[in-house]
Amino acid sequence: MTTEIAPGNVRNFTVSTEIFYNQSLDIYSQMIYIVLSSSTADSASLTLDEVAKKGRMTTKLAIKAMQALVDEQLIPHKLFRKMIGEFQDDRLSWAAKGLLTYCKEHKNITLPELLALSDQSGEDEVSIRKALMELERNGYLEEFTELNKLMHG
Repeated sequence: MTTEIAPGNVRNFTVSTEIFYNQSLDIYSQMIYIVLSSSTADSASLTLDEVAKKGRMTTKLAIKAMQALVDEQLIPHKLFRKMIGEFQDDRLSWAAKGLLTYCKEHKNITLPELLALSDQSGEDEVSIRKALMELERNGYLEEFTELNKLMHG
């Protein structure tokens, strides 16, 4: 594929045609994949709004499209999290977002300590474990070794 970045500037890039045959990806996910592929050198500095604008879609649609790409392991979760942040990831419940925020602030907390604090929040052990599993399922424990220890320690 060839894309014109600015008048007189042309960038060539390659996109696998497999992206078009993946039944779980809609047109928005395909477009975001193309936008990110065409900007690989710039993708670290791209904002969510810029990606959405280049993909000719709303920010909300761009987020959903990127979530699908992460789920299909076509883009790294680290890039997704950097561009979107956990609070715009609507795959996460407020309980999981709150738990993630708390654990980021208290990096050395143990699972027994976390469960003991559940009395103060009105959440029971089952709710805390459910939120941790939600974080793990959506890739938020991958790079947070302290949280990963909570699940597997």
